[in-house]
Amino acid sequence: MKSLVTNLFVCGWLLFAAAGSAQAQSGDQLSGVRSALANSSAHDLAQYLAPSVEVGFDGDSQNMNATQTELVLKNFFAKNGPGKFEIVHQGASPDGIPYAAGRYTGRTGTYQVFIKLKANRGAPQIDKIDFTK
Repeated sequence: MKSLVTNLFVCGWLLFAAAGSAQAQSGDQLSGVRSALANSSAHDLAQYLAPSVEVGFDGDSQNMNATQTELVLKNFFAKNGPGKFEIVHQGASPDGIPYAAGRYTGRTGTYQVFIKLKANRGAPQIDKIDFTK
């Protein structure tokens, strides 16, 4: 009985440590994303893109590969940069999928930005990014 309690305690501690590590990874990832958006740099943001990304502007969204996404974001930043970006809220879904909501202010106005990450080979990558004016 004592070894069962010990095993449960150790397993629980390991799960807690793994969850903390995953949260730290997504937090580190979001700091890089935050910096790339603040600098209006599609090139810097591209390193965080998943192979396929859902990209949206004012309710119109499309699935694109990472290269297409980088080009679309480069055009957006050319029209709306240089910007200021701040994360207003971040968290994770019940399934552990990290997300962030923020505010991007560029030349043509302010956009609400929603970013959803997904695990890809252990490192979270941008699965969805949506800009709403």
